Amino acid sequence: MKKILGITMLAAFIGGAAAIGGYKLFERNETGSTISEKQNLYFANNPLKISSAGTADFTQAAAAVAPGVVHIKTTYEAKSGGGRSSSPFDMFDDFFGGGGRQMQRQPRAASGSGVIISQDGYIVTNNHVVENASKVEVVLTDRRKVEAKVIGRDPNTDLALIKVNATGLPVVKMGNSDNVQVGEWVLAVGFPLDLQTTVTAGIVSAKNRSIGIIGREQQGGEITEEEYREYQRTGKRPDRPANTSIESFIQTDAAINPGNSGGALVNASGELVGINSAIASQSGYNQGYGFAIPVNLARKIVDDFMKYGSVKRGYIGVNFFPLSGEEKPEGVKTSEVSGLYVSDVVAGGGAAAAGIKQGDIIKKVDGVVINDSPDLQERIGRLNPGDKVKLSVLREGSLKDITVTLKGESSVGLTANNTATKSVEVSKLGATFAPATQAQKSKFGISSGVVVTSVVTGKAFDNIGVEKGLIITKVNGQPVNSVADVQKALPMGRNNMISISGVSEQGTYNFSFPAQ
Repeated sequence: MKKILGITMLAAFIGGAAAIGGYKLFERNETGSTISEKQNLYFANNPLKISSAGTADFTQAAAAVAPGVVHIKTTYEAKSGGGRSSSPFDMFDDFFGGGGRQMQRQPRAASGSGVIISQDGYIVTNNHVVENASKVEVVLTDRRKVEAKVIGRDPNTDLALIKVNATGLPVVKMGNSDNVQVGEWVLAVGFPLDLQTTVTAGIVSAKNRSIGIIGREQQGGEITEEEYREYQRTGKRPDRPANTSIESFIQTDAAINPGNSGGALVNASGELVGINSAIASQSGYNQGYGFAIPVNLARKIVDDFMKYGSVKRGYIGVNFFPLSGEEKPEGVKTSEVSGLYVSDVVAGGGAAAAGIKQGDIIKKVDGVVINDSPDLQERIGRLNPGDKVKLSVLREGSLKDITVTLKGESSVGLTANNTATKSVEVSKLGATFAPATQAQKSKFGISSGVVVTSVVTGKAFDNIGVEKGLIITKVNGQPVNSVADVQKALPMGRNNMISISGVSEQGTYNFSFPAQ
């Protein structure tokens, strides 16, 4: 009897220890370092039970996703100058003929959407939804209002990660955007036009769309034919900062309107395949052209924010343009009508080290056929410095596989002397600057200028409403062509004031503010 009792007690002890150990393992895994670990754990215990077979019925998918899509409300500090909204809705309205608008006061409040991707409060949204906000508030589907902290923003992809101090939240399952097919049913879930949770349905109209909305103020990466002809004629390399924006949108005709930004694009199985970001519209409202950031790209950005607090991006180190059946630039001797033509190789970059040459045509990346620049940008955008990628390039009629080790940001950007172009911060102004290109100077008829490449929240330029993209031509009456010129001119102000002259698409500007 004693023996049996001893065995029973031992079994109970072992069972208890296993339970405690399992709980501790669960507890450790719940705070996994990547969003994929958090999602795998959550959905192992909470599997989706949705069937997408048969006739189109999205009730299950909508019911599964809607609780995990939140309303984001942002407020802004009042500014004396104001500026154009950085929302892609506004930018694309101009792009499609809505007309430029004069600079106006920064809105005191705005709104968008977000997608809960972990039980412990991580929410993915658009960068333009939370950029420059002094306060970010999340309204959960149970009507609770919780203030959110911005973990990271990436203007290059228009993605942001925020976090609320809450647990046990409903989670939207991340799918695989590589598996999305043109013609497939999708749902857009968000808070358009300040309405409550709204679900619309449509199909995937296209993939890998580049609409020029994120990188309109950046130049580089994909070289234009005009720049290539100039390079062929003079031998001078493009003098411009590198374009690090990544656009490879999923296009859908599901109704997307202002306020949907940062919301979910999901498939019929209730899996997140994209983050809604922009619309193409002359009226500013849905006209059947919506664009979402692929979730596979979003996953990499989110994981970088969680691990490092910023995005670690790898680069091949080439300039290129897509080939087509149209007339090719002078000097391009190829009958190929698809692939990316390498117009220049960045010295010191990964491609140069691997042996990629000017004139090579990139046909595949890791075995996947590449027809246009978004195909390449998104796949490379998912990788980190140090990662290896296999490029299949056509050279002298033969296809050759070359493995490239990606390098960090310092390896990209071409100048006339083939060194990396970097934006440098001037702390007194709270902004970073890069030299204006000759093309920009010619466009605006100016002989000097530096481009504002970023603005620090709460600093001088932010407080007076100066935004990224403005070209500063003079500081305290002194022409500026470099960061050194800006720093040299700052002490030359009168009566403890700093005067700035600048130009943009909206016109010329002159403003002054107290030196701090």
